[in-house]
Amino acid sequence: MSGDPGARAERLSASKRALLAELRKGKLASRAPEDRIARRAEATAPLSFAQKRLWFLHQVDPESPAYNVPNALRLRGRLERALLERALAEVVGRHESLRTRFEVVRGEAKAVVDPPGTFEIELSDLAQLAPEEQEREVELEAQREAAAPFDLERGPVLRARLIRLGPQDHVFLVTMHHIVSDGWSMGIFVRELAGSYRAFAEGELPPFPELAVQYGDFAAWQREHFAGERLEAELAWWRERLDQLPAALHLPADRPRPPVQTFRGGVREISLAPEVVRGLEACAKAEQASLFMVLLAAFDALLHRLTGEEDLVVGTGIANRTRPETEPLIGFFVNALALRDNDWTINLQMD
Repeated sequence: MSGDPGARAERLSASKRALLAELRKGKLASRAPEDRIARRAEATAPLSFAQKRLWFLHQVDPESPAYNVPNALRLRGRLERALLERALAEVVGRHESLRTRFEVVRGEAKAVVDPPGTFEIELSDLAQLAPEEQEREVELEAQREAAAPFDLERGPVLRARLIRLGPQDHVFLVTMHHIVSDGWSMGIFVRELAGSYRAFAEGELPPFPELAVQYGDFAAWQREHFAGERLEAELAWWRERLDQLPAALHLPADRPRPPVQTFRGGVREISLAPEVVRGLEACAKAEQASLFMVLLAAFDALLHRLTGEEDLVVGTGIANRTRPETEPLIGFFVNALALRDNDWTINLQMD
């Protein structure tokens, strides 16, 4: 995944990787002691603000698969199931988040980390089916895995299933609950799983350095860091920014919400021609803006044209990993950011 800094760093030269490491060390050293994430002393950990939201939603509807994070990997070539299980156990043992359960302790939700152990991958053998039937069964199994709920209190928060299509053709289904993972995390997971498998197959140890902190350490730091006056100042800023928030936009093709949310949405993908992309990039460079900013401005202009509204709020997902210690962690960091645009004037020549 492009958001995974580890994958990007691997493509750098040795000298650039060394420089990057020194820059990160300098950034960490320059922080005040109270602003650094430290290892927690307790075995349990508080829930981060993001985790608390999903934990609450899980209490409301524990059977909902809305916050499952499924992934399917096509594996071609010789595969040893035992080595894959060992590699998966290595990644789960390395990241506390993947062996975390969520219990209520003295009336408060707590993250409880189980010790590392082995991991058994369930196997479905479809090698005897015709190729068309295989693809159909793989799709059905993937849907079943993605739709099966998690028990956050009992765990585990990760499921894995291997589908055998032939001697050198497999599909690996991995599903995590969003409370311990996000898109960036999936990039880390795949990279470390592949690296661990490769190392074990060659009789070596995985090449990944020890993690400086774990997600529970981040959650404990976040709860302590954003408290009291600092938290009130942050909330006051957002209250001011979102004051007199406009009502929901009434889009021409929109429909009323159903009485019960169904989550039966869809995704529409479009491809932009290379010359259009080059034009957008040139516009961004000329305005000293990012490509995202140009596309957001175009989206705002479209919403204005469709609705006539000038006070617009658009939500976008952000990685929310602003600290070097959090970059190599599997965990739930992603956040939805409200971007309000109510201080602008559109002057477009419209046909």
